[in-house]
Amino acid sequence: MTAVEHDPVSAARDLARLDGLSALRAMIAGELPPPPIATLLGFDLVEVDEGRVVFAAVPGPEHYNPIGMVHGGLAATLIDSAAGCAVHTTLPAGTGYTTTDVQVRFVRPITRDTGRIECIGEVVHRGRTLATAEARVVAGGRLLAHGTASLLILPSDARTGSTAPPASASG
Repeated sequence: MTAVEHDPVSAARDLARLDGLSALRAMIAGELPPPPIATLLGFDLVEVDEGRVVFAAVPGPEHYNPIGMVHGGLAATLIDSAAGCAVHTTLPAGTGYTTTDVQVRFVRPITRDTGRIECIGEVVHRGRTLATAEARVVAGGRLLAHGTASLLILPSDARTGSTAPPASASG
């Protein structure tokens, strides 16, 4: 297991000081650390624009399940992260979010021979309190998995000034 070199709660506070698009751009630039889940599973945020993000990973033996292929949890985590971060790009500073549900469809198996995979997340709808997004996992122009997610938008707590996301926040 990879060690986390920063306090994820402090990092979340730093991230919450910026609007979502600026925060994710700062993460790509190395000005903010990646979330521990990305380090653990070996994926990177590689592109970000308003309402759209792209993550990339190279599946390896550490992602394998007992039946000899990459565990579906890698694609599911990428889909949840990409959907959440796509919504995050639309949020003002101090606003959090949490996934309420994720639906994933696996289309093709992923193996170490698949090579680099990308997960593209895009906002479908962003309301005041609820957003929906979709994401696709692709490699070499081929669809491997796709999914949708609903996210609850969480404004900062005006009473306490807290901007840290709840423990269950995705992304």
